[in-house]
Amino acid sequence: MRFREKVALITAAASGIGRATADIVGREGGLVIGVDTDPTRLHAVVDGVRRSGGRAEACTADGLDPLQVSAVVDSVVRAHSRIDILVNAVGGSTIIPRPAATVDELTLEEWRRLITFNLEATFLFCHTVAPVMKRQRSGKIVNISSVAGRGLSETSSSAYAAAKGGIIAFTRKLAHELGPFGVTVNAIAPSLTLTERIRPHWERRTPEAQAAEIARTPLKRVAEAEDQARVICFLASRDADFVTGVTIDVTGGV
Repeated sequence: MRFREKVALITAAASGIGRATADIVGREGGLVIGVDTDPTRLHAVVDGVRRSGGRAEACTADGLDPLQVSAVVDSVVRAHSRIDILVNAVGGSTIIPRPAATVDELTLEEWRRLITFNLEATFLFCHTVAPVMKRQRSGKIVNISSVAGRGLSETSSSAYAAAKGGIIAFTRKLAHELGPFGVTVNAIAPSLTLTERIRPHWERRTPEAQAAEIARTPLKRVAEAEDQARVICFLASRDADFVTGVTIDVTGGV
């Protein structure tokens, strides 16, 4: 029970990696505060955690709205006096029509949309939660980058790569800022992961394209959301107390 008595604020908790992380934290004794814009799916996650014997609460909010982010954090602190874990799971490449668009195909609007979606929610929650963790002199922050941020994705755009590279740099800088207060800041960089959002794109690939993706992965399979969530939970646990400023590639060896 790695998260007994810990308050974990998880964004984009209604699906994908956020949902898988909420499930694990809830099973292992943590109080999950799930944040998402989709109340129906979010409440389904909360109900699932509770049915498994865990504790969870839902906060319907837009992580790109600073007022809503502040309201969420304030409400959690009022109710529970602390925030021990922050997992920033807002992000993705499929919010534009052509996620693999080349630089000359991208419009400025698409560039801005990807940069905003993949960086601003992480900034806003870190900005708002950091004072809480500094007062506590403890806390764990885990961000989500991507292999695209390493320049290693053939199926995502330069805008997505730039945004996820920004997450890596942001994580490293925050680790230096918050380390003296006992707060660790780390990230994961997933490869292709079959979340609810990504699976339809995967299924539209030809069998040959799917086989090629699997063949170039040393572990010979494509990641599931729980593969990523397990590493997030390691970084959010006491097992990683002396790990900070690190981005772990969770790629099956790619």
